[in-house]
Amino acid sequence: MSANKSERLLNLLIMLLVQRHYVAKQRIREILYPDSSLDAFEKMFERDKEELRSLGVPIEVGQMDAYFDDEPGYRIRPDELTLPDISLSADEVAVIGLATKVWQHAKFARATTEAVRKLSALGADLDLSVLDIIEPRLGVDEPSFDAFLEATQDRQAVRFDYQRPEQTEPSARHVQPWGVTRYSGRWYLVAFDLDREAERVFRLSRVSGQPRKVGKPGSYEVPADVDLGAVARRLAPANTLEPVVLLVRSGAALSLRRGAEVRDAGTLGPDGSNDWDRIVITAGSTRFADEILSFGADVVVEEPASLRERVVDRLRRAVTEAAS
Repeated sequence: MSANKSERLLNLLIMLLVQRHYVAKQRIREILYPDSSLDAFEKMFERDKEELRSLGVPIEVGQMDAYFDDEPGYRIRPDELTLPDISLSADEVAVIGLATKVWQHAKFARATTEAVRKLSALGADLDLSVLDIIEPRLGVDEPSFDAFLEATQDRQAVRFDYQRPEQTEPSARHVQPWGVTRYSGRWYLVAFDLDREAERVFRLSRVSGQPRKVGKPGSYEVPADVDLGAVARRLAPANTLEPVVLLVRSGAALSLRRGAEVRDAGTLGPDGSNDWDRIVITAGSTRFADEILSFGADVVVEEPASLRERVVDRLRRAVTEAAS
């Protein structure tokens, strides 16, 4: 199987979730592990099941036929995977609403499509509506993201070239990845720098080329008490604050309005109506690109020009991808 570990786990999750009945182990092997020997399949399948269970995925084991003691089958019941009802404050709802609207990670979206395609081709009885509860939504446009995520999962050191703003040429770095996190609108790798013998953060947009895994998998352990977000906040450079001027449709984007200054209420908007407010938010503009996109046509960027260009560029790419 050519898919990496992340894709394999996602494929297994989807396969056991969308089928309406128990799935036999042999069928799982034929579809998801076709190039593996029996011994390799048994080991990978056991590891993958345990990893999904460690993430809170309830894999159920049962008999394929209620009247015969045959080979056990596997499935994931959607009603056990979904969360119970949760009571949230208005602020918490706004934050979660934003989080569920950011762009999907294209790699996992492709894995989902491929898994469903294979199952459909084999005539499996599928319930695709359950995919809504595992739909991956993660805004990632950094080429090195996948490599660092996979190295973290495999506990394998990496080498890569990294160029800081003050450098004329990138420098080689050798690290043990601890994880990837988003801070102040940017993606960072949190890692232990083996050359400097200290924890460090690396902005993914400054990584040159693709990281290269070195050494053996499982060669180190991530500290149990490490807080990726806290490390990023402590070590990453502060984001420059500047005024962000937005046109917001009346009654929309309440989370953006909190703490913002309303400069012009009832102003003329892009649709020619006066049903818009011009607001000003003082913050690091880079962090707003995903949030602004999540509100669709209800928010328009006026200033700064760099943020407006970033939003327009992402919208153009989205249109191009949808048309292809």
